[in-house]
Amino acid sequence: MRIAIEGCMHGDLDKVYQTLKRIESQNGTKIDLLLCCGDFQAVRNERDMECLNVPLKYREMKSFWKYYSGREIAPVPTIFIGGNHEASNYLWELYYGGYVAPNIYFLGFGGVIKFGNVRIGGLSGIYNARSYRTGHHERAPYNESTIRSVYHVREYDVLKLMQVEEPIDIFLSHDWPVGITDCGNWKQLARYKPHFEKEIQEKTLGSKAAAQLLEKLRPTYWFSAHLHCKFAAVVQHGEGGPLTKFLALDKCLPRRKFLQVIDIESEPGPYEIQYDVEWLAITRKATQLEMEDCRQLVSSRLQERGTKPFEFTPTARPFDPTHSDPNGSFSGCLRNPQTESLLQLLELPYLLDSTPESREGRYSPSAAHSIQRGSFVHNSEDIPIDDVDESELEEEADDVDTGKELVLEACSEQKSGLPPPLNSEIGQSSWLISHHRKPCKRVVVF
Repeated sequence: MRIAIEGCMHGDLDKVYQTLKRIESQNGTKIDLLLCCGDFQAVRNERDMECLNVPLKYREMKSFWKYYSGREIAPVPTIFIGGNHEASNYLWELYYGGYVAPNIYFLGFGGVIKFGNVRIGGLSGIYNARSYRTGHHERAPYNESTIRSVYHVREYDVLKLMQVEEPIDIFLSHDWPVGITDCGNWKQLARYKPHFEKEIQEKTLGSKAAAQLLEKLRPTYWFSAHLHCKFAAVVQHGEGGPLTKFLALDKCLPRRKFLQVIDIESEPGPYEIQYDVEWLAITRKATQLEMEDCRQLVSSRLQERGTKPFEFTPTARPFDPTHSDPNGSFSGCLRNPQTESLLQLLELPYLLDSTPESREGRYSPSAAHSIQRGSFVHNSEDIPIDDVDESELEEEADDVDTGKELVLEACSEQKSGLPPPLNSEIGQSSWLISHHRKPCKRVVVF
């Protein structure tokens, strides 16, 4: 199976799909799946634009609306997570995951899905300690505070992912796991992004939540974006343990390393997106049933209806380039039929549009926790989105790395199993065809 991974999309679907087409043409191969690591910007219309946390001068319709309206169809199945520049009102409709457009699947605020026999997990949003242990209380229309906090990672979603026991092949996060720079060429990164060096040395660059998931899930691949640069690392989990190959990618701009193509061993195609039994059982388990009972219920239901996710259903009028809607304002959250159908399948109540009062005493992803612990307050959401020339983009397929068995050369041999000293030279961070250095052995201390 050949998979393309893209960093920050920022609504440039046309340009990314054109790049994939050029790669396929130049290499005489077919790409089976596209993964996007956040900032997808599934903006359907002017009203969605009001829920997008970007400066006014960057509020541009881009090209997603064409795929939402059916004017264009994604040429390759696409799976994405959310970042910190999203149409948060639309993604909230699909909190548990679902199709935002035909052939384009949102993994949810946290989730696991299957593509063929490849398991793909993901965590949407970015880490912020002040929001981490609160519930998902934000509802559109957002104010200056909630338009930012709505995309902050919540402990509830992380704890669900921490229950995953079956192997994960690929995991996606928008921001990087904190400490991952210890396992790659951080000096080279600091030369390219000098303002990162202080956070690297203080071990505050990245997400504590993602680091916890990395240690627990130990996926074969972990892909991130957010910081608008390419960075590679490899992590060995324990003495002689499995490896995780990490790669962060840039955003879609000329001469930027925003795309990676890998080959993964899999069963023969054709491939399709399917629900994951263990993940749906974990979602169902939130009602305090035994995991085995939940698994049996999910397996029985999927055997009856099939494993394909519920079909895409539009819930808002798409952008019309011939007729602007300057007076359009947000009119409230809609119940997405995909979400309603999934909750009915799992025998769970629909609580996404509940008020705080109606949620009291009931299970809900919106339920707030009063516990506030820790002093980590790093705020990484103000990554500049205008850090390059704003000239017309041209696709640079030649910048895309391709290969059959891509692995990382990241760290030289380390002693003990602790992260390498920050002043040590830890080698290259390039994707190579051969792997001849030992990975970084990493222990995350909280």
